[in-house]
Amino acid sequence: MSAYIVGALVPIVFTLLLRSSKNVKKRGVPVDVGGEPGYAIRNSRFPSPVETAWEGISTLAELFEQACKQHHDKRLLGTRKLISREVQVTEDGRSFEKVHLGDYEWLTYGKAFEAVCNFASGLVQLGHKKEERVAIFADTREEWFIALQACFRRNVTVVTIYASLGEEALCHSLNETEVTTVICANKELKKLVNISGQLDTVKRVICMDDEIPTSASGRWTITSFADVERMGCENPVVADLPLSADVAVIMYTSGSTGLPKGVMMTHGNVLATVSAVMTIVPGLGSKDVYLAYLPLAHILELAAENLIPAVGGVIGYGAPLTLTDTSSKIKAGTKGDATVLSPTVMAAVPAILDRVREGVRKKVDAKGGLSKKLFDLAYARRLSAINGSWAGAWGLEKLLWNFLVFKKVRAILGGRIRFLLSGGAPLSADTQRFINICLGAPIGQGYGLTETCAGATFSEVDDTSVGRVGSPLPCSFVKLIDWPEGGYLTSDSPMPRGEIVVGGPSVTLGYFKMEEKTKEVYKVDERGMRWFYTGDIGQFHADGCLEIIDRKKDIVKLQHGEYVSLGKVEAALIVSTYVDNIMLHADPFHSYCVALVVASQHAVEDWASKQGVAFTDFADLCEKEETVKEVHLSLVQIAKKSRLEKFEIPAKIKLLSTPWTPESGLVTAALKIKREAIRKAFSEDLAKLYTS
Repeated sequence: MSAYIVGALVPIVFTLLLRSSKNVKKRGVPVDVGGEPGYAIRNSRFPSPVETAWEGISTLAELFEQACKQHHDKRLLGTRKLISREVQVTEDGRSFEKVHLGDYEWLTYGKAFEAVCNFASGLVQLGHKKEERVAIFADTREEWFIALQACFRRNVTVVTIYASLGEEALCHSLNETEVTTVICANKELKKLVNISGQLDTVKRVICMDDEIPTSASGRWTITSFADVERMGCENPVVADLPLSADVAVIMYTSGSTGLPKGVMMTHGNVLATVSAVMTIVPGLGSKDVYLAYLPLAHILELAAENLIPAVGGVIGYGAPLTLTDTSSKIKAGTKGDATVLSPTVMAAVPAILDRVREGVRKKVDAKGGLSKKLFDLAYARRLSAINGSWAGAWGLEKLLWNFLVFKKVRAILGGRIRFLLSGGAPLSADTQRFINICLGAPIGQGYGLTETCAGATFSEVDDTSVGRVGSPLPCSFVKLIDWPEGGYLTSDSPMPRGEIVVGGPSVTLGYFKMEEKTKEVYKVDERGMRWFYTGDIGQFHADGCLEIIDRKKDIVKLQHGEYVSLGKVEAALIVSTYVDNIMLHADPFHSYCVALVVASQHAVEDWASKQGVAFTDFADLCEKEETVKEVHLSLVQIAKKSRLEKFEIPAKIKLLSTPWTPESGLVTAALKIKREAIRKAFSEDLAKLYTS
């Protein structure tokens, strides 16, 4: 009994002490900078931007070589063995591929370095010259990483391309960068064949899979990945290592507007971000296991996979569709990637975390009864504690709820997650709290762009606040500058507000072959620091943490002069359980907004069954007046709770039954909505919302 009293009293006393303290921890502090006048903040622990965390290391090639020498016999790269693959056909005639995957098979640091050196030498044997560029066009996998590091050892610039990129954007990316060698898998090779007549410079294709489609023969020299390694092993070539200022990667953005832009990143740029993140993640080291499944063509994943080897960690490869035991591509009764790997660290985009939350809620709601009541009680008690209440679940009660309720939730991602890194888009407060409680792990929410090598801000592990993106990373200075047209000034009270400008060694060189666009958004100040103008609007809190509050491009002026921030409203409304995705539309010639809403099938069908609403299929249900009314009411309630203005709330909505996917061209590979593409695809529906 005494142990229980101590367990209950300690957190209460701790909470009261915290509340009585008048000192706010300064996570970011003001700094004097050059360039355009504004309000600038740096990381409180680092007076000047960090360029490298490793003495004598100035490139990614040096960093990887050092790691392989230090951890030679330790596991590094793991890939699951494919046991079987089958196609299942549903009653309505749709077919789905299901896979049965086995355990992970591992490459040690020593073997991985050997593969990298062999592949680098093999590139030379194939005839690829140093000044020519290589494109890697594939889903994230072991061969992707090996090819990347091999190119670095030859000082060959890598062009990264999302595997989901459409034919027009793919053709544009390859031709613009004058790529001569493409490294891809079978699936992507088929896409290349379709546009082969439009490719100007491609001479060689290296296929990651041993089975090469016969339709691809005759157009280029096609070699298997294994054969390139074998050629290099038989004819080794001395490394030609890069300098810090050499371009490591030309990373094509996922293109939320128009054709993608190629961002030129030096070794020094990426190394600065990798070094900075290492200082933020608590205790990152050789015991950590990282689950890699996000696109390596995204800077968040590329930086993470260069960081993990540097600290002696382990990388196990997975995929979004095989991530958990219930993922859509996993054969029933077999295990997903997370269950088999049991990772300790993961990176995620908000869309993935939202799906985890929705999946758990579905299971809880489906069980109902005592299980649901117990979950809701445990969640409410822990939420109260995380929000700072001394009356919440602390001490032994916290351990009890973890054992009885949340242990099963944590098993979804392997049961050992101790830190999650979220980036790429804003994370909702509800999802952040859900992950904190159910997975028992802190989320480091970051803010950055491809143009800043993901470097800008990152929330620290002890910062439990929601809605913010943390203080500047050690590699970055973050400055707010006035935007009078939008009504955002650094002199605003109680917090300075303005356009976010990022400076430091992680800021990239600019856009490939787009000098005018580069000059427009990149500036070098009188002190030699490079700055990128993000177009995002932010405000700094008293502790030096940044909050994103708007976006210059997403602001529309309505008929009566009110300004609507589309992104802000969408972020508020997407938390509705009925909403899978949403795009707000504001016409300057009208006084109100409308919205296209992709309905969440489970939630809407569940509501319909409870209300006794009859329907033939989901598309029919989304057309019914009572369904539209219910979803719209939900949005209005959430909007009021989020304190949105009346003119910001969509007056009418169109319910859509088909999800927006990268394949449909309506969202990017990072799952951000492609506003113009959606407007074009649903132009008639939007017009009807304003005329009906």
